[in-house]
Amino acid sequence: MRKFFILCLFHVSTLGMGLASTIMVVPIFEPLSLHGTDGDGAISEIGEALQASVMPRPMALTGAFPEALVDAIRSPHLIPTNHPNYKVQEANLLVISNIGIVGKIENGILLVSLNVAELAIPPEVDLTSRQILKLTIIALKKTLEEYQRPQTQALPVILTIEGADDAKASLRDLGCEFSVGTANSPD
Repeated sequence: MRKFFILCLFHVSTLGMGLASTIMVVPIFEPLSLHGTDGDGAISEIGEALQASVMPRPMALTGAFPEALVDAIRSPHLIPTNHPNYKVQEANLLVISNIGIVGKIENGILLVSLNVAELAIPPEVDLTSRQILKLTIIALKKTLEEYQRPQTQALPVILTIEGADDAKASLRDLGCEFSVGTANSPD
């Protein structure tokens, strides 16, 4: 009986530890399609007026940071409306176009991979794959900049375009390296 009680106590304590985690509410910037609306968003970072924009929304996240931030950029996004004719069921361009995004930390560097192997843009979305990826990179940078603002060291980022077959090979040049945040540590 005593062994059974100890085993139950151990099981309950490990179960409790598995459930304990930190939840943070953070702004996540997403590349959003504005199809189904009457406006074009002015995207100054790209220099074009598009029926798309990079916009933030708050999300409660748990997991490894900043990796969880990268994953959250591809979250499904239904834009709330008060208009009965707005029927768009998905606005996140990564979801709509079936582009994957994954981040992982290796040796203090955030490695971000955009996977375009299954890329398919629906006809109602009047954007090119290059425009969608540029908007995604802007969303990534803005999300990471918000996260890094209170951090004491800059975060180096290497972004690669994966799954680009011959037809999508020109997208590989959007891969880049950048750093977010500034080193605020004392000299």
